[in-house]
Amino acid sequence: MSIISTGYLRKTAACSLAVCLTLVLVQGIFGQTSPDPQRERLLNGLRILLWSRAGSPEIVVKLRIHSGAAFDLAGKAGEMALLADLLFPDRATSDYFTDEAGGRLEVSTNYDSITITMQGRASEFERFVELMRNALLSTQLTPETVAKLRAIRIKIVQETAISPSTVADRAIASRLFGDFPYGRPSGGSAEDLGRVERGDLMYARERFLNSNNATLAIVGVDKPRAMRVLRQLLGVWRKSEQVVPTTFRQPKTPDVRTLIISGASDQTAEIRLALRGLARSDTDFTAASVLAIVAKHRLEELMPELVKKPLYVRNEAHTLPGMFIVGASVNGSNVADTIAAVRKVFDTLTKSPLTVGELERAKSEIGAEITNLQSKPESMLDEWLDADTYHLASVDDQQVALRAVSQTDIQRVATRLFPDAALASVVVGDAQKVKTALEGRLQFEVMGEISSPPPTTKPPNKPGIHANPR
Repeated sequence: MSIISTGYLRKTAACSLAVCLTLVLVQGIFGQTSPDPQRERLLNGLRILLWSRAGSPEIVVKLRIHSGAAFDLAGKAGEMALLADLLFPDRATSDYFTDEAGGRLEVSTNYDSITITMQGRASEFERFVELMRNALLSTQLTPETVAKLRAIRIKIVQETAISPSTVADRAIASRLFGDFPYGRPSGGSAEDLGRVERGDLMYARERFLNSNNATLAIVGVDKPRAMRVLRQLLGVWRKSEQVVPTTFRQPKTPDVRTLIISGASDQTAEIRLALRGLARSDTDFTAASVLAIVAKHRLEELMPELVKKPLYVRNEAHTLPGMFIVGASVNGSNVADTIAAVRKVFDTLTKSPLTVGELERAKSEIGAEITNLQSKPESMLDEWLDADTYHLASVDDQQVALRAVSQTDIQRVATRLFPDAALASVVVGDAQKVKTALEGRLQFEVMGEISSPPPTTKPPNKPGIHANPR
């Protein structure tokens, strides 16, 4: 969520009403399914997804820029998030959406995209598109505005980066990916944001905020009206000569020693273990998601004490291969046992076929999650936009692909991911207690302390990193 949308908590009641209105609107159009939209394209390459409903009292407009924080310049994490903040820097704009349009304005940034969400009364559609046009074509990049928004973002980053779980999440990404874009926080760090200059933002705007690098989804406006307004106001949006492809140098093999980060001096330690995963467009994406659920259940069976602890296993996929990650809050004395258990689970998943019960249980959980997301209007629109961002065939493919996942598929994906993979691990907790727990069992280093060089490891047999250009 952007700085603009998070800065005015006094609008919570109004925003809650707006969200309810959005639910009524989009559910009225979609019901429990996600019908195909009408597809159009402006001469400048802007792709349009349209769900019409003449006479609708409410509308939702979502613009997806298909480039995100992965394109932050080296040493300037948060550059794209700051650019997103600068699209609507004035409080008056946010007030207009909540007070006059009866809706909301949000701007969110992740590694793969920037998404603008506008919701409110249908009578304000022309005004919505005009505001979007001004943000894209006349972005306020004055030195004063840049300095102000940068200071706000730095403050937010500093206030939200102190919890042990956040420290662990950021540390494992950095440990696994190093200088690769996914090793940097998508929202930026205080130090890196301080290096972002006005010229960097102007360059990013020139490269990425272009009509043929975007998709616009609209719900609640009839097609003739929508196309007339879009041609008039967004038809002049500049088209780039070439969309910047998502290609980066492959990250180095991570240090396999466990990194200990000093945290609170209590009994709890945050532990993260991760290895390179799959891309969102990979044909094995769904199977990898099922694999994550199976791995979680096997880990709980191996260490029953984790059932009552915060525990997750996720297949975090992006445009390029992301990471397969395990996260848990454990007793500091159990750190070594937990790492050993995770390694054992990965090994058994590679060598031992799943039972039918394991597979069906995991597929049932994933299916329920997909159904829950598809019942939420915002998620429906995001799925259609994701299809463009990640070059997916259809938003309905998820359920079809899930039903088709077999025991053989799971073992094949496990074989792709786990054998010979460099497993990165991070523990945040009482450094002395964690060191005592690991000594004699695992190699480790403590952040801030001089340690011996990491052991030589065989690089994982992974394919080069690339994405097909749009």
